[in-house]
Amino acid sequence: MTQAQQMPLFPPRSVTELVDDVEKLTQEIQDLYCSDEIPWVLGVSFGKDSSAVLQLIWNAIAALPLEKRTKIIHLITTDTLVENPIIATWVRNCIKQVKLAANQQKMPVEPHLLHPSVQETFWVCLIGKGYPAPRNGFRWCTDRMKIQPVNDFIREMVRSHGETIVVLGTRKAESSQRAATMKKHEAGRVRDRLSPNSRLINSLIYTPVEDWRDDEVWLYLMQYPNPWGGDNKDLFTMYRGATADNECPLVVDTSTPSCGDSRFGCWVCTMVDQDKSMHAMILNDEEKEWMQPLLDIRNELDIKDDRPKRDFRRIYGRVELFERNMGDDTTSVEPIPGPYTKFWREHWLRRVLEAQTQIRKTAPEEMRDITLITPEELSEIRRIWLEQKHEFDDSLPRIYEEVTGEPFADSRPAAERKLLGSDEWTAIAEICSEDKMHLELMAKLLDTERQYYTKPRRTGIYADLDKCFETSSRSQDEAIGNAHYQRNLKTAVEAVKANPIENIQQVKDAIAKTNASAKNDTADIAKLKQELESNSSEGRQLSWADIKYSTPNSAGENSKD
Repeated sequence: MTQAQQMPLFPPRSVTELVDDVEKLTQEIQDLYCSDEIPWVLGVSFGKDSSAVLQLIWNAIAALPLEKRTKIIHLITTDTLVENPIIATWVRNCIKQVKLAANQQKMPVEPHLLHPSVQETFWVCLIGKGYPAPRNGFRWCTDRMKIQPVNDFIREMVRSHGETIVVLGTRKAESSQRAATMKKHEAGRVRDRLSPNSRLINSLIYTPVEDWRDDEVWLYLMQYPNPWGGDNKDLFTMYRGATADNECPLVVDTSTPSCGDSRFGCWVCTMVDQDKSMHAMILNDEEKEWMQPLLDIRNELDIKDDRPKRDFRRIYGRVELFERNMGDDTTSVEPIPGPYTKFWREHWLRRVLEAQTQIRKTAPEEMRDITLITPEELSEIRRIWLEQKHEFDDSLPRIYEEVTGEPFADSRPAAERKLLGSDEWTAIAEICSEDKMHLELMAKLLDTERQYYTKPRRTGIYADLDKCFETSSRSQDEAIGNAHYQRNLKTAVEAVKANPIENIQQVKDAIAKTNASAKNDTADIAKLKQELESNSSEGRQLSWADIKYSTPNSAGENSKD
């Protein structure tokens, strides 16, 4: 948002007025802190807004006598494991400074670095499960990687203390949508300056700088020294380096851009058209050119049409259709694309490992220990591919060794004990030739049997084998055709319910259309039955079952030959 857009809502204040506001906030923070025993949870990213809030609170509590500093202020920040490496390093250094300063100054501040669970990290979801790169229609990343770790921490605080106060650096001037949301929550306030948390019960939201402008945040940070030993000028320089023109002036009029327009986030983010901050960092500083492989991966993920890289079925194996607007008042009923295919999941794994290997060689000395994908994530991806995707060729260790030159060490116990492996996969791949669906079906059936082989009870095996046939027994054209048939039939039935007499013909047309399609796309059932009943092996290709479970009769015939 530009400063011109902020002007009507937040007219500029003089320095004296800002100083007065800081003094009022200091008193307000002290009163809230001392009024009860409810613990505080301060969410920070160590960007400009949260740094200003932390600085306000730190200075206010430091002015209290030691006997009143009894309530712990929990400082929480989330590392999604795909943060911009420069920002991630900045955050870790800030946490170290806060810990040291809190001990020296006897401040009741306790920092916590939160992470998403390994099952919900970006690479486990994208490479392991095959989730497509996040889009507005499927923004699966934010809740899993940022919101859930914070909510889990706050819920634990509520369980221990009954309720909590969450302190945030959100401001109405950030966007009109943010202003409207904050205004809505203000209406439900039960205590002065404390808004209810719509996602978590028994937690209240306190936003001390909610009415500040970008320039006022910077003015405060530049004029008041950092109390935990950091340098706010370094923060200012980092924002300036993430601005396209390498300029970050303090706002003096409505035409002057603010450094607050620079946005930092995950380096893989595809929710924006371009990662302007990382691009500007690389452009403005030769020492940051080592981040180019990260930007390349991000741009490769962010393509307009990724349907050729994705399965024609949803992640649970079913074809689902949607009506696509083609323009000119025309529509097309198409399958909803599903997860990335095996080839592309392996491709993304290779690309990330290649980038990690390259950066460890070319980055500055202090950044050469960078980890783009953790061993725990690799282990979880391998588990998903083996146990959920039934891809028992176990390609992850091979790809890892090809890229890094080192063997992959899986932390899971008994991970290397397998009944099926790459040799068996190669064998059935040769038998199935170019038929990918046949290969998928055979792999699922064999691996399902393998999974039940190690169980003390085999209850449920037939249901799971049926699922294999339901999801993988049809070719792509047959599966999509069946989905269209189901859709046409459902539409016709709904129309008949609305008008039974006039619309009954729609049902007949749908059935006739499907029968005609079946005659063209499938084999003649009667002829196929006759061939099978002839029990003749002449001119017939042997199946996997014929090879593995040959009958005594066939053995006798072979011996006569």
